[in-house]
This record gives sequence, C-alpha cells and structure tokens, in this order.
Amino acid sequence: MKKVLAVTLGILTAIGGFVDIGDLVANAQSGARFGMRQAWIVVIGVIGICVFAEMSGRVAAVSRRPVFDLVRERLGPRTAMTNLVGSYLVTLLTLTAEIGGIALTIQLASGLPHILWVPLAAFAVWIVLWRVKFELMEQIFGVLGLALVVFVVALIALHPPWGSFAGQLTHIGPPEGENWGTWGYLAVSLFASALTPYEVFFFSSGGVEEKWTTKDLATERSNTLVGFPLGGLLGLAIMGCAAVVYEPAGIEVDQLSQTALPVALSLGKLGLVVVMIGFFAATFGAALETGLSTGYSIAQYFGWQWGKLVRPRSAARFHTVMLVSVLLGTAALLTTIDPVQITELSLLFSAVVLPLTYLPILVVANDRDYLGDHANGRLQNFLGVTFLIIILIAAVAAIPLMIITGMGQS
Repeated sequence: MKKVLAVTLGILTAIGGFVDIGDLVANAQSGARFGMRQAWIVVIGVIGICVFAEMSGRVAAVSRRPVFDLVRERLGPRTAMTNLVGSYLVTLLTLTAEIGGIALTIQLASGLPHILWVPLAAFAVWIVLWRVKFELMEQIFGVLGLALVVFVVALIALHPPWGSFAGQLTHIGPPEGENWGTWGYLAVSLFASALTPYEVFFFSSGGVEEKWTTKDLATERSNTLVGFPLGGLLGLAIMGCAAVVYEPAGIEVDQLSQTALPVALSLGKLGLVVVMIGFFAATFGAALETGLSTGYSIAQYFGWQWGKLVRPRSAARFHTVMLVSVLLGTAALLTTIDPVQITELSLLFSAVVLPLTYLPILVVANDRDYLGDHANGRLQNFLGVTFLIIILIAAVAAIPLMIITGMGQS
C-alpha cells in the first residue's frame, strides 16, 4: 500500500497537468472539430513531459534540491530571473483559470452563476495550501481525480467508430472544410497543455517535500511512467467522447458543460455525478499545484524558506506569495472574464515560455557536479534535444497562430 500511495504524486501532477480546465476544454474542442486527427499530439506531449519530468525528479532525488534552485545557481541570477518572470506569470494565469474551473464545476452542480462561487473556491484553495499536509493533499486529490476514468467508460459505451478513428489517427492535417491555421492553433494548445511549466516545478519540489533520495529513483520513475501516461489516456478519452457526439453534428465546444455532456448521454445521471467529482478534483488539484508552484519558484529563486513541511510561520514569505497569487487570480475572475478564455490564453503563453523552462532542466540534468553518475545519458539527451526542437517550433508559432485565427475562431 505504501508503494501504491507513493505514486499519487505523479497521479496528482498528471491529473492537474493533463486534465485540468485547459485540457478538459482543449481536448474536447479538438475532438469536436477534428475528431481523433490530433490524438498523436497528445501522445507526443505525454512522451515529452515524461522525459523532462523524469529529469527534474531525478535532479531532486540525487541533489535533494528542486530544479529551480539549481537553475539559478547553475545559469546565474539574470537567466534565472527571466525564467522566473515568464514561468510565474504563466503559472499565475493558469491558477486563475483553475479557480475559475472550480467555480464552473460548482455551477454545473448548483445551477447558480459561477461568479458567485469564485470567492469560495479561492478561499478553499488557500485553506488547503495553508493547512493541509502535502502527502494528504496529493493522496486525496490524486485518488479523487481518478473519477475522470469515467470518460474511458463513456467512450466505450458510446460505441465509437473505431475504424474511422484508426483512419483519422494516420491523417495528419485538418479535415475537409477546416483550415491549417485553426488546426495548428489547437495543436499548439494541446502540446502546451501537456508541458505546462508548473508541472516540472511542482514535481521536483514535491520530490523534495517527500524527501526523495537516490534510493527513491524507482519511485520517481514509477510516478513519471504511471501518472503522466494515465493523464494522457484520460485526455484521449475526452477527445474521443467529443469526436463521437459533436464532430458529426458540426458542433464546437466552448463550455465546460459541453465536455461533460457525452458522459451524461452515455451513462446517465450517475455518470454525470462521477464526472463532476472528477472535474472538481482535477481543477482543485491543478489549483493547488499552480498555487504551490508560484510560491516554490519565487522562494527558491530568492533563497527563502519554503515547503509544506515547514510551519507557515517559518516560511511566511512562501505562504504570502501563494496568498497574493490566489488573491490576484480571484480579482481577475471577479471582473467576469470567462475562465475558459483565461484557460486558452494560459495555454498559448505556456507555449511561448516553454523553452525558458525546459532548456535549463536539460542543462542541469547533464551537470555531473550535481548528479554524478546519475546525469543524463545519450538516450535521455537525444530525447531532450528532440523535444526542445519541437518546443521551440511551438513557441515561435504560438503568437502568429493566435493572431491569424483570432484564438482559433476562424
């Protein structure tokens, strides 16, 4: 049981990273518009995040220090500051979207406008960040997030056209009547959603919170190889459900409720209850990840005391950063801006700052002064460089595609 629970860090990271408010909408949008033609992008994203999460987790286990701490020491304060500013702003934007996602989920259950639930959702997130122990937090939301497996059950119950899906998987490009610009915009969003910067900061800092050492490298790898592929599988199931229900009718997805509808159609009220539990766990878990990551990144850069294992009074600045970040996100949501639009923006700007996050990780993972014999080998470097090239392409393409397509509306 202890070994099983040890994997919950990877599950929580993957649920929050692969199936947060961004993926709940982005995967459904892609399935509704393109069927399963972009499923291969999700697979590439899974492999990419596994490669870099394993590096960041290994760095934490061997050096007993989180990646961001070493980035500043290895690359210098100026380079690390650029990394810090970019990653913090994107993480803050994502935190805002996740708090909005919690409110939207409660709206689905209550019928009341989501704006009424924003302050309550933000307060609940802050209370958990402040008072709940890290291990308990990851176990509760990691396990509850598994409710999203209901999308796999729903997809099977919808009796999808497996033969048609197989044909779509081998077709790279938009279907007839769609344009390459919109296809590319959603492709970048899907890829960025798999490698959002906060995932590796949270994962490596979580390893330090759990006091990983070289003896825990097997646990670190099992977290990576179980949690992230699971998140990718759930993302593909969401895409498949939308492809079955919406693509034949030509209906586009732009609301969280539309993501849940295929489950309700195939599994009834019970399925809808389960999916709402999954939505809540995923968005709340992602809000915790992003909230912690705002504190982790700033505290580690400036050398402050940080962590859930430290009493809040002893890590006051760390907790203050998280509180201020939650307040900023709440203030933005109370302007009545649509959380789904915030989500789309967060994915877009995540793509832009991805090189700032993943290049330093690759550099640190090759440093034998920190890792000794556990530094990257040839295969790890080959995969790392390959994905860095893909990341650079996505970063360069993100803004032009946003402008050309009007954020995917054309």
